[in-house]
Amino acid sequence: MRKIEAIIRPAKLEELKAALNEVDIRGMTVYNVMGRGMTQGVIQYYRGQEVSVDLFPKVKIEIICHEEDLEMIIDIILKVCSTGQIGDGKIFVFPLEEIIRIRTGERGASAL
Repeated sequence: MRKIEAIIRPAKLEELKAALNEVDIRGMTVYNVMGRGMTQGVIQYYRGQEVSVDLFPKVKIEIICHEEDLEMIIDIILKVCSTGQIGDGKIFVFPLEEIIRIRTGERGASAL
C-alpha cells in the first residue's frame, strides 16, 4: 500500500474530490496549510503599505491506496490540479508499512 500526499491550490479541492469520487476513491484527509516553493514571495500592498508575502495558502491531501490504484490517482491529481502556472503544487508518494483500524483491530488492506 502507498500514501499519497498532494499539496494543491485551494480552488482545485472540490474539483479533485469530484474526480476521485467518480473512480470510487473517497477516503482522504484534507488540511489547510501555508507554504512556498522555489519562489521567494511577492510584494503586495495593504492599506498603502508594502507587504512581502512569502507563504501562500494551499491544501494538503493525504490518500492511502492500494498499489494498483497509485498511478490512476496520480494521473487524476495531475489532470485536475495542473494549471501550468507556478504554484500548482507537488505530489509525494510514500510506502506504507501497516494500517490498523482502531475500532475493530483489523490490519492491512482490510483496514482501509
